[in-house]
Amino acid sequence: MMGQRIPIKTRAEIEAMRESGRHVAEILLILRDAAKPGVTTAELDIIAAKEIEARGLTSSFLGYDPGGLPPYPAVVCVSVNDEIVHGIPGKRVLEQGDLLSIDFGIHYQGFHGDSACTIPVGQVSEEARDLMETTHDALYKGIEQMVPGKRLSDIGHAVQTRAEAAGYGVVRQFVGHGIGRVMHELPQIPNYGRPNRGPRLVSGMVFAIEPMINAGSEGVRMLDDEWTAVTADGELSAHFEHTVLITDDGPEVLTRVEGSH
Repeated sequence: MMGQRIPIKTRAEIEAMRESGRHVAEILLILRDAAKPGVTTAELDIIAAKEIEARGLTSSFLGYDPGGLPPYPAVVCVSVNDEIVHGIPGKRVLEQGDLLSIDFGIHYQGFHGDSACTIPVGQVSEEARDLMETTHDALYKGIEQMVPGKRLSDIGHAVQTRAEAAGYGVVRQFVGHGIGRVMHELPQIPNYGRPNRGPRLVSGMVFAIEPMINAGSEGVRMLDDEWTAVTADGELSAHFEHTVLITDDGPEVLTRVEGSH
């Protein structure tokens, strides 16, 4: 982590990111409400695409090309049960008891916003609910570390400590990231690690914190579509994410509105 030049946002840039984050949060709430038994994952993508168009936004995900993979074909990632992240919307019908993770990002006024949540489809098992609640709590344990003077690794250490205390596996293959004019800026932010390492945190940094926690082992397996990551042991997975600004008064979650996760 040493030697990374982490972007510091100006006041004007922060205001633009607040607006970007607000749109993300509002659209995620719409998607959460639409995710019912009998709905296909493709229908969720259509709803998100219509909201993007109606608001004059641009998708952060559609056509995204990280290099070496086919461009991502949708505006939202929809991952179900043992799917960890980057599930491609399609004909799959949501069923009562599914654990659904929705990852969504947009580009507005030159800046990206990125957020994810895991929700129950109808009534879910106690195991699924505990995993979901633990992952959500782990996200906020990480966010609590986002104050000036802390070090970058303190975020992931807090996430790991909370998740592993519950007996869960912390995914290591995918990490959080800086965010701003591009969706993935420096630094990378693992959801694990030893504390008190890496750069000092300062006001104006903006990070996307996103723990992905498995009910079983931390192992990951990739599907043939080259995007969808699933748990290696077939156990459930949960994913929560927020775009967060570091301020002198503490962390400000940019992708949260009333009713958000």
